Amino acid sequence: MKKVLKWIGFVVGSLIGLVLVVGATLALMGNARLNKTYDFPPSDLVLPTDEVSLELGKHRVESLCAGCHGPDLGGIEKWFDAGPLGTVDSANLTGGEGGVGATYTTEDFVRAIRHGIDAESKPIFMPAVYSTSYLSDEELAAIIAYLQTLPPVDHTVNGANFTPLAKIMLVAGVLPQLPVEVVSHETQVDAIPAGPTVEYGKYMVDTHDCRLCHGQELNGGPFPDPTITKISPNLTPGGQIPFWTEEQFITTIRTGVTPGGYELDPEFMPWKDYAKFYDDELKAIYAYLQTVEKLPQYTE
Repeated sequence: MKKVLKWIGFVVGSLIGLVLVVGATLALMGNARLNKTYDFPPSDLVLPTDEVSLELGKHRVESLCAGCHGPDLGGIEKWFDAGPLGTVDSANLTGGEGGVGATYTTEDFVRAIRHGIDAESKPIFMPAVYSTSYLSDEELAAIIAYLQTLPPVDHTVNGANFTPLAKIMLVAGVLPQLPVEVVSHETQVDAIPAGPTVEYGKYMVDTHDCRLCHGQELNGGPFPDPTITKISPNLTPGGQIPFWTEEQFITTIRTGVTPGGYELDPEFMPWKDYAKFYDDELKAIYAYLQTVEKLPQYTE
């Protein structure tokens, strides 16, 4: 009996040791992915200085950046807090103490917004890159130009702090790929003429996280935050929006209340940011959503 117990103990101990070795190996592989450096051709963007462009940059920053980086763009501590997976502080975008604006060049901002890497060419955890990589040169330049006019905010943040478990889950494919591993990395992106058109609506959808939360086909899906178990709603003609008028759609985004009286939760749907869209931008989005393929609601 003692020999059997000893043998069982040996087997169990070996299995535990094997699991620890595999876990350590996967954690090291995850750490290597998080510290890999990338090199992309320069964009050669020329920043505008005219008031119209700076106003465009301000408009885009209010809808694209403030929700994650704070109203003063000074960064948010524990913007992403996933407990055993770790935390992420969003960056201070200003030129104040602790802000990237104090040291980032134009190309540094391009690398972060379009490619998902920092000034050291290493990956950043900024899910919005899935969308901001589609920004046209014109709008990207306007955004960077406006960021450089911000009043300094002194706020030192701690960046990303992932646990070994998160690194293991990254390598195992449980967590989404890093933005730099997925986006197209275009060097130049042509502008789409602004207006209440289907083409401009697609541009707005592509650049404002709609596919990030509602799925690539817009028929709903899991949120990018693995701690959120909700499934986002279907935006295709298979969902509710085709039954709304253009006016009702605009009112929903402006007020956060659907025609049926359902109140949108700003924790999951940043309608307060999108409420800042111009009427033509909302009309364009509505027009585009009428043209996408009718699909059933995603369930799993």
